[in-house]
Amino acid sequence: MTGWTAPVSSAHAVTAEVSQADRRRFAAVWAQALMGTSYVPMTSAEVEGKLCGYTDRLVDALLGEPFDASPARSVGVDLVGVHFTSAESLARTVEMIGDEILDVLHLADDPVWRGRVAALQGALCSGFVQASRKRTLDEQEAIRQAVLDARDAAEQALRTSEARFRAIFAEAAIGIGIGDMGGRILEVNESLSRIMGRPAEELRRMQVGDMMHPDDPDSTWQLYEELIRGERDHFRVEKQYLQPSGQTVWTELFVSLIRDEDGRPLYQVALIEDVTDRRELQERLRHQAMHDPLTTLPNRALFLERLSAVLERQCPDERIALCYMDLDGFKVINDSLGHHVGDGLLAAVAERLAAVVHGDDRLVARMGGDEFVILLEHSQGTEQAVEVADKVLAAMSDPVRVDGHELTVGASVGIVERPVAGQTAAELMRDADVTLYWAKAGGKGHWALFDPERNASEVARMHLSAGMAAALEHDEFYVDYQPLIGLRDDRVVGAEALVRWWHPELGRLGPDKFIGLAEETGLIVPLGRWVLRRACQQARRWQDRFGDAAPFVSVNLAVRQSRDPNLVSDVAAILAETGLEPHRLQLELTESAIMDTADEPLAALRALWRMGVRIAIDDFGTGYSNLAYLRHLPVHELKVAGSFMEGLRDPDQADPVDSRIVRTLVDLAHTLGLTVTAEGVETHAQARRVAELGCETGQGYLYARPGSPEAATDYIAQHLD
Repeated sequence: MTGWTAPVSSAHAVTAEVSQADRRRFAAVWAQALMGTSYVPMTSAEVEGKLCGYTDRLVDALLGEPFDASPARSVGVDLVGVHFTSAESLARTVEMIGDEILDVLHLADDPVWRGRVAALQGALCSGFVQASRKRTLDEQEAIRQAVLDARDAAEQALRTSEARFRAIFAEAAIGIGIGDMGGRILEVNESLSRIMGRPAEELRRMQVGDMMHPDDPDSTWQLYEELIRGERDHFRVEKQYLQPSGQTVWTELFVSLIRDEDGRPLYQVALIEDVTDRRELQERLRHQAMHDPLTTLPNRALFLERLSAVLERQCPDERIALCYMDLDGFKVINDSLGHHVGDGLLAAVAERLAAVVHGDDRLVARMGGDEFVILLEHSQGTEQAVEVADKVLAAMSDPVRVDGHELTVGASVGIVERPVAGQTAAELMRDADVTLYWAKAGGKGHWALFDPERNASEVARMHLSAGMAAALEHDEFYVDYQPLIGLRDDRVVGAEALVRWWHPELGRLGPDKFIGLAEETGLIVPLGRWVLRRACQQARRWQDRFGDAAPFVSVNLAVRQSRDPNLVSDVAAILAETGLEPHRLQLELTESAIMDTADEPLAALRALWRMGVRIAIDDFGTGYSNLAYLRHLPVHELKVAGSFMEGLRDPDQADPVDSRIVRTLVDLAHTLGLTVTAEGVETHAQARRVAELGCETGQGYLYARPGSPEAATDYIAQHLD
């Protein structure tokens, strides 16, 4: 790690000055704390002199903008370099760089300073541990080399070599043991006796096999067997030993093989370093990295690690369940009452979840924000997962009191339960997230089960949605036309343009398959513009061919299109580009869309009306029109919804209710000076009755189904007179 820059909240202005006197005072206090922890004798003045420079680096890093904790790492390295290598030296230094540094330097007790101090502590520990490790490895290598030198020089300088070896052996800071190839321990030094918690005499009566620990992996002893057989010269592992007191000590074990001049194995030499303090520090750092600091629950990293471990087992009969939970209305509480109240609420929710869900085969984790997830190993089926979800929702139902506020917050839960075999963590999390969305969409305060069919349908919709832009670019859309027939003379007065999609894989798709997606994604605006241009181009061809008898073209306008600020300019540009007379273009809006039209879109419709473009209300009668509002709209025509045609099918007697409704709608339209088109006309009886009721035009399968431009042109030509 070359550097570490801790994040600083933008909500704080981190500026401060520290005098040289305060820096010297901190160095002096630090020196007093470290006195006696170095194995090299030094006076207080010598220690303080060394620490003055380190203090400047730490203070400059603490106050630096932008903040960078990496200088603290070099301080950790330098402490080892000046012989402060003990765990006590590190512990006292970490304590000094805790609250002490803020106090001595007269810095405010602020979360930003505390965060920076924590980052300095972590960086210093990292540098200290790495430097200590390097120092130990160098020492180990020196010892090993000394052993080899002693063997090679035995004949020439046996006494000198033996004395040198004994000095290193006896005084080494790491434990050293020598054994024969049968596994009997021949000699140990004082450091090894201390690490093992046993007298040297007891160790010399033991075998290497007696040092086994119940939790040793098989790989450790496999490496040892290979060394004994002479198949390898050395190996290094991290291994734990059990002292007679019952305490476990963690060590780094390096075992080398000593051979004779012919290469036959003679002895084994073990170098053992006590790394218990370092491992405990690593465990503490790992705990901090794997747990949420606010709720103390496992965080996303630990949850995914546990989930991956479960999935790696791939037991054929084992099942797993996830309950993905999200609080309902948390953002409102957070934004209105403040983040401190939101944090208190999250902590209370975490306590309730931990109380409801517990057991070795269950895990509750905070994924971030107001999202929590529950992992159920060895699931007994969907019923068990639903039972857990019900308990969670029940636990959330009671009010929570935070900082004087009584808060009521619900939750939604997405449940995924399935066999472990064949699953991946990414798939499970994706499906749980999707199911949570279903639960919230269903009204909140509920749970939802993952439904493969619904998911497949939504995935298919997503693929369609993702491919629409490219489809428009690749000209996969086309337009069909359905004639509008005059009920008095059977002449074609207009044609409705209906967009279709010829999908390269799915074939022909009707508008019901993609118009909703286009509206959701916003692609309806460019798609609608494309349809409008195509329809106007076709209408111009009819205008050129049929002259005054040419029909107008009617184009559906989506709600988002009606609110597009470029609508009027787009229509004007397309009319100018195609040369189509404005009155030969009709724009259709649904009743609900036009009634919801706000001032700005209404102004656009009026501008189009003044331009000469026809405006029609589609599916009229299915909404709840404000009649007073309707009379002021710039509309030319009402299209009565086809649902009212059903009651007019019977050739002998029409439904009196539908007849009355259609007559009322027609009278209303005529009162407002509008023409009326009856949609969904499929029988001659219907055509006759809507004509009797006053409708000017009809549209439906009785006359023609939507067809290609060529088919529509032929139909128009056949009905000119």
